[in-house]
Amino acid sequence: MKKERTNPGLEAINLEMRKLPQVEVLLSDSELGASIRRYSRPLVAEAINNTLSSARESIASGMKAPSPEKLVELIKDNLDTNWPGFGSEVINATGVILHTNLGRAPLPTAALESIKQLCGGFSALEYEHKTGKRGRRALELERLLCMLTGAEDALVVNNNAAAVLLVLVAMAHRREAIVSRGELVQIGGGFRVPEIMEQSGVSLREIGTTNQTYLDDYEKAINENTGLLLKFHRSNFTISGFTNEVSIAELAQLGKVHKIPVVYDIGSGAFFDTREYGMEHEPTIHDAIKEGADIICFSGDKLFGAAQAGVIVGKKEHIAKMRSHQLLRAIRIDKIAVAALEATTLLYLNKEANQQVPIWQMMGASSETIAVRAEALATKIRKSGISAEVKSGLSMVGGGSLPDQSLPTILLVVEPEISLEAFSSRLRTGTPPVIGRIEDGCYIFDLRTVFPEQEEILLQKILKYARRQE
Repeated sequence: MKKERTNPGLEAINLEMRKLPQVEVLLSDSELGASIRRYSRPLVAEAINNTLSSARESIASGMKAPSPEKLVELIKDNLDTNWPGFGSEVINATGVILHTNLGRAPLPTAALESIKQLCGGFSALEYEHKTGKRGRRALELERLLCMLTGAEDALVVNNNAAAVLLVLVAMAHRREAIVSRGELVQIGGGFRVPEIMEQSGVSLREIGTTNQTYLDDYEKAINENTGLLLKFHRSNFTISGFTNEVSIAELAQLGKVHKIPVVYDIGSGAFFDTREYGMEHEPTIHDAIKEGADIICFSGDKLFGAAQAGVIVGKKEHIAKMRSHQLLRAIRIDKIAVAALEATTLLYLNKEANQQVPIWQMMGASSETIAVRAEALATKIRKSGISAEVKSGLSMVGGGSLPDQSLPTILLVVEPEISLEAFSSRLRTGTPPVIGRIEDGCYIFDLRTVFPEQEEILLQKILKYARRQE
């Protein structure tokens, strides 16, 4: 009987193919347990299928099957590549305190504890204890904000753009709002004041010029259809040179004469004098109320240092119109933000915010304190054979607040063995992602925005990614 000839090359390939484990076997591997908890079982299964598919292609081209240990490593790499930074905190080493792309204000510990306590179970979000009936959402938060600001009433919605929209719709629909041409700002993400006003059904009446607007310009523009005198604080850009703008106090007086409410979108939500932190003066909420603004809007996650929200404070009669408007339901605040804002407001009321709210801690950190931390890291990095030094530099507040305002800092400068772009890519796509900045041909880390408990992780990431990988 004639023997059937075999293909030794095909047999070798089949032998290697049989070494590849089944998907279910890999899913039960203890080394992938943490990945399943982080990414979920379906995402890890997808990464396993992708990795096995690549392994089969390699084997078909004559390569050996990867070892079980190597397969697990490749699966993890696949997850990191397709889901970079997923479910992981970010180490912000940019020195930008309110980094919009990195989540703006980190929450105070008190806010995190409040979220855990109030949102892990049920809470009285819209419940009236005395009557046992439905109550007003975030009532306690609004009462606290009135106490903090001295305003007659308060209302909180899901962000400051929504707050401005609600103010316009409720107070001046189908009427005109007078605003200085130099204040027609574009808010982050492409939202422009004129477009928000158009959506609200309020007609925009521009006055003055880009750099100079006077009280007389407002007075000349007032007519029988004027609904609001509107002022936007230029929190995300500056105009220098020959400039003039009208103060809230001046507008408030004009508004009283003509019985027209004055609305001030102050944006940042500062409650501290920024001059005490080495920066120029930023208008505070208390300033705006004392100067007579009828309605003031500000963000919860900028200089207030809490969760994303649009806070509206001011006269009861105006806020009552907003509270009864149908738009409010579409933009109302959620329970997690309420819990965070309540806890942060209490910190301000208890005079603890400058020590407990992270952004104010960061702004208050001295160059000397940062220098000690930077020098200690630089010493450890040099001992591991990587070039590192410290130098003077600047931190930025960011987040659409305090434009062009910077704080002196001490920077950690690292010279990796690989290109700056490759080093930056490794840092960004690692776990946790590390975001620094390339400046003047160097890779720098500003520890002003790095929490002390993150320093050891940062050190290990620098040492791992700065070296050439064989």
